[in-house]
Amino acid sequence: MKEIVDLNCDMGEGFGQWVLGDAPDQEIMKIISSANIAAGFHAGDPNSMDRVVKLAQAHGVGLGAHPGYADLQGFGRRFIKTDPNELINDIIYQIGAIREFGRRYGAPLQHVKLHGALYMEAAVNDELSQMLVDTLQDTSSDSLLFCMGISKTYEAAKRAGHPVIREFYADREYDNSGSIVFRRQVGRPDPAQIAAKCVKACKTGKVTTVEGDDIDIAFESICFHSDTPGALTMGQAIRAGLQDAGIRIASAAEVAKTL
Repeated sequence: MKEIVDLNCDMGEGFGQWVLGDAPDQEIMKIISSANIAAGFHAGDPNSMDRVVKLAQAHGVGLGAHPGYADLQGFGRRFIKTDPNELINDIIYQIGAIREFGRRYGAPLQHVKLHGALYMEAAVNDELSQMLVDTLQDTSSDSLLFCMGISKTYEAAKRAGHPVIREFYADREYDNSGSIVFRRQVGRPDPAQIAAKCVKACKTGKVTTVEGDDIDIAFESICFHSDTPGALTMGQAIRAGLQDAGIRIASAAEVAKTL
């Protein structure tokens, strides 16, 4: 059974006057221990980055850059075929944006987590994952890399000795391969069921798949999404469920010290 776990959420995923999701960032920030902040390519803009980074610092939440494909219209959930070097430069650009806003408020960059289709592409693309890890070794060697435990990204990080955190997805389904089932439209989940799923994963290291089987799942951080309908209530239920089970919620940086 886990004694400690990180709770992370994708944040600041609007643009200008458009807001995505029904959960205010300032309320979500009270629940989580790490924040993945949109850096302008799939969502986010300089003003939202400034606002959400400041919120993270004020609440003592670990600061994370959340780079995605340059795809505002598709919210970064569409695969874009392009040169891997261009993708790496896009990622560096976005990490730099979050890092600088963090410096403004005295919040160090805790981690990097790719977004959406880019996250899923890196998970199966050894070349891209290796380039990403090599780049982080050069530019952000102390920053944790968030990814799935079954991913090429995790393998590349472990080979290089780069600090890495594996994620468990609270509001996504799993298949028997151990990968999340990618869906463009996600319904409103039952908060109690989601909380029970997270507690089960922490206690037993198991998750029930869409095929109906229980498989092993290894992780150090639990993720839920601020654009999932009912995200605030869901996040509150997850936090309460973990605490009731005697599992402490702490930042990814603190969790990493126990590994």
